[in-house]
Amino acid sequence: MIDLGAWVGQIFIAVLLLVIAIFVVVVIFRSIRIIPQAYSGVVERLGRYQRTLSPGLNLLVPFIDRLRPLVDMREQVVSFPPQPVITEDNLVVSIDTVVYFQVTDARAATYEIANYLSAVEQLTTTTLRNVVGGLNLEEALTSRDNINGQLRVVLDEATGKWGLRVSRVELKAIDPPHSIQDSMEKQMRAERDRRAAILTAEGSKQSQILEAEGRRQAEILKAEGDKQAAVLRAQGEAEAITMVFDAIHVGEPDEKLLAYQYLQTLPKIAQSPSSKLWIVPSELTEALHGIGEAFGGRVAAGPSRPRTGRTAAGSGTAADEAVAAAREAASQADEITTEAQNTLPGGATPAS
Repeated sequence: MIDLGAWVGQIFIAVLLLVIAIFVVVVIFRSIRIIPQAYSGVVERLGRYQRTLSPGLNLLVPFIDRLRPLVDMREQVVSFPPQPVITEDNLVVSIDTVVYFQVTDARAATYEIANYLSAVEQLTTTTLRNVVGGLNLEEALTSRDNINGQLRVVLDEATGKWGLRVSRVELKAIDPPHSIQDSMEKQMRAERDRRAAILTAEGSKQSQILEAEGRRQAEILKAEGDKQAAVLRAQGEAEAITMVFDAIHVGEPDEKLLAYQYLQTLPKIAQSPSSKLWIVPSELTEALHGIGEAFGGRVAAGPSRPRTGRTAAGSGTAADEAVAAAREAASQADEITTEAQNTLPGGATPAS
């Protein structure tokens, strides 16, 4: 027969051992806390701050120490909804802000402020209204860096006792009213049109200047070319005159040859298209007289110089041709003289 008392005692002992084991497990579980990296834990002992746990393995006194929710020690980025702000020129603009902050003291962030996120948002809104309220719309749109700096200084100073460090404040958007946006767009469009017109005028001006400069350079180069050509022509004519002069002096022409050349030149002078009035020079008679005497003397002296055969015949033929040429020249000179007299106005006589 089974002993009932012994069986009950064994059951009691087994239950007691199980309870003790469970209690030990619970104590161990509540005594050991593992804190993740970049987090901190605040420990309260009997409701009072005792210490701050660092990342890693930490031991607590079970049922006496209590661990509050972990505090994130990383830098946090919070974007706040658009806030209406009135500028100095009484325009309502909507401004979005972004705040970068970091918890530096877990104890202060836990006990100095109830909700530091809400506190940072409200403080940012009020500070933003104070800063932008002293600026007009144009200054607010162009002074973002100044506004960001003022906001960061004020927020960092105010949140320092909360265990927070505000590292940066940025204005994400500044939206003026739609009517103001339309006016600004028209103004910017007019400004761009003005700049385009100025640039076009400057381009046209530069183009005209360059064209004028090119024409001036072309005229200068053309004048230089004409100058060089004239110099070369003058040098060529001078050299030609010099060569003719030297050739005449080397040949030693007599008066008869010069008179003959003079008579040959007179018809060419008369045939010029620009000769409207031609004056017969006084040297014409003397030249004809000289040629006549020269050829007349040569013919008269011909019989006193007997020549033989072929030479005499050739000389007579040459003399006859010369006489004929002289007579033809004399007749042409008479014709030219007569034509000149008829051409003179009022029956004027040629100069002698």
